[in-house]
Amino acid sequence: MSLHIYPDEDTLIHAYAAYITRQTGEAIARSGRCNLVLVGGNSPKRVYQLLTKPPYRNAVSWEKVYFFFGDERYVPADHERNNAHMAWETLLKPLGIDHSKVFVMDTSLTPEETAHQYALQIGRHFQEQPVSFDLVLLGLGDNAHTASLFPGSTVINETTPTVSALYVPDEKEFRITLTAPLINQAHRVSFLAFGVAKALAVYQVIEGERDAMLYPAQIIQPLHHPADWFLDSPAAALL
Repeated sequence: MSLHIYPDEDTLIHAYAAYITRQTGEAIARSGRCNLVLVGGNSPKRVYQLLTKPPYRNAVSWEKVYFFFGDERYVPADHERNNAHMAWETLLKPLGIDHSKVFVMDTSLTPEETAHQYALQIGRHFQEQPVSFDLVLLGLGDNAHTASLFPGSTVINETTPTVSALYVPDEKEFRITLTAPLINQAHRVSFLAFGVAKALAVYQVIEGERDAMLYPAQIIQPLHHPADWFLDSPAAALL
């Protein structure tokens, strides 16, 4: 892995926005488009808002970017906890992204059908070629989960690069998630974590015992480039 540690949250957020625009631009230069997997939760909101403003807004041909989601809560599309809804409000709508460029998980279906249909959407977009996203953005939960790969979940052992549905007892809800093999096929994978509340999880994943059932983010081992970890000093305090 590659560690990028910054003294405070503000510096980190700007550095991560710059990283995203750089990787997105490089993908467009390689293939004429970028397939970008967005992350949900609270951590990326400031990054998304920053990307809609200069200089980051002007650094990318956003019309050449296709947006996907690493996971989704099984809640209605307009629910405040819906990851796609958050991304629309903070990033996609302000950038003027066309709906045809955004691949959302249809939570009006059953959880299993939502996962199945999303896998089909991804396959059609990549025209049945091996799926390799250009950049996957990930967060890290206090319990060391990432995407919706939660401690003790059987989806951690999934060996197929696909999309899975699972019930998360601690959250009392269903989730839909990209599996680790699908994430690991990406050209670039990055984590964002900041604040002292993340310090223990960061330590457990990076330096703790190797047990992905306990620390699911350990299962993220990209095939093409080491994962980029963007941390502020408080989150990296135990390393």
